[in-house]
Amino acid sequence: MIFRKTAMVLLTIVLSFAAVFTVIPEDSMVQASSRNYQSMEKSLNAIMNDSSMKSVNSSITVRKASTGEIIYQSNGMNKVTPASTLKLLTSAAALETLGEGYRFRTDLLTDGSISKGVLKGNIYLRGQGDPTLLKSDLDQFAANLAKMGVKQITGNLIGDDTWFDSVKLSPGIDKNDETYYYAAQIAGLTLSPNTDYDAGTVIVNAQPAKNGYKAKVTLTPDNSIVTVVNKSKTVPKGYKNTLSIKRQQGTNNIVITGNVPVGSAGSKQWVTVSNPTAYTLDVFKKSLASKGIKFTSSSKTIRGQVPLNAKVIASKQSMPLKNLMKPFMKLSNNTHAEILAKTMGRQVYGEGSWDTGLRVMREYAQLSGLNDSEWLFEDASGISHNNKVSSEQLSELLFLVRFAPWYGSFVQGLPISGMSDRMVGGTLKNRLTGASIKGKVTAKTGSLNNVNSLAGYVQNKHGETLIFTVLIQGQSKTAIPIIDRIATILVNS
Repeated sequence: MIFRKTAMVLLTIVLSFAAVFTVIPEDSMVQASSRNYQSMEKSLNAIMNDSSMKSVNSSITVRKASTGEIIYQSNGMNKVTPASTLKLLTSAAALETLGEGYRFRTDLLTDGSISKGVLKGNIYLRGQGDPTLLKSDLDQFAANLAKMGVKQITGNLIGDDTWFDSVKLSPGIDKNDETYYYAAQIAGLTLSPNTDYDAGTVIVNAQPAKNGYKAKVTLTPDNSIVTVVNKSKTVPKGYKNTLSIKRQQGTNNIVITGNVPVGSAGSKQWVTVSNPTAYTLDVFKKSLASKGIKFTSSSKTIRGQVPLNAKVIASKQSMPLKNLMKPFMKLSNNTHAEILAKTMGRQVYGEGSWDTGLRVMREYAQLSGLNDSEWLFEDASGISHNNKVSSEQLSELLFLVRFAPWYGSFVQGLPISGMSDRMVGGTLKNRLTGASIKGKVTAKTGSLNNVNSLAGYVQNKHGETLIFTVLIQGQSKTAIPIIDRIATILVNS
């Protein structure tokens, strides 16, 4: 396997530390490993003994980062839905399997020839699942053709998305969720509307017009794939904003309803598209038109595979994977996780599918020294409620990766508590903002209905780094305040 060398190094390290690991009985509350942590133990046990925690499924493990020794554990072997903290395994497996320098590639090709401004043949857009492909990149492809003197194309515009299989949605995505940005379709050829890189989505912005008129709607990028059904109404200033922007499931109809008050900001939503390949081709065709490049009346825009005789005209490469870690992990991008899983499957087994991608992730876990039988997952993003893992296993992963050569890329992608810059604080930018804890927690968040989690590293008041994992499921209201109390206790320990 690609990651065998690093895995064997990690396994050697694990064995060398085995003598210092504390064996923890599987009790709900346990004693901390030394007198230095007695205050921490008392405070954490008080939280776990609270009546609000009695009816939930929880799992907490705290380790010393220096040795991996468990210093506190509550229900450490309980399997809980990890939500987006599963992305810790996905990112580690991707960095190990693909490498920090891995780049996605998109090619523009043709099987024809150019004569007197006419390209006689087809042009192809071939993708490798690049989630960072933007309209500006397609504009550059069009500019390249224009510089070659092309003004007309006699053949078809063909999108090659065969780098991945044809399955677009992971098993854990509910049909009611598939129109939302966090459940975008996964395709070998896809497009992002801006540098948040939510691939497979379009930004729909509805703003007030004149009183009594429909809201003014703009699409970013502009495209003809989605159809806007505008049933909204602009109402006088002071009225409640009731705008709703939703795509009808199974279609590309985006329906806008409700009232938008004069003087208000309106509403902006990232909405998934059905068929990202067709969406990308449509935007590219508009880029070509903007450069004065036209197709003949018989030309079609279709999906197909690049023939062997086609030649590359231009290529675009993404940022390296080590840089993609920030938008991926800081913003907890589900689409990136699933694209990385399929990419790992393609790289190792020659098939860009969830079956092969998740197989690579399981093999990485096993060869790294984790108990792969304790990791149950059916996607790479953590969106499925059927995913399960214990805090002990997740915290062990966070210990093992510290010895990997790509650890710097891994950890710089994690959100940092209370940091207002969203590419620093990420999903923790508005949490743990107090003076004593701001910047002291570097961790991955997780959130689903009735599920909250946080897993990563804290620096305590003695300058010691601790590894912690908190998984809570089944609560009637958000467990974020409880989790943040736990993190604060660790920082002050």
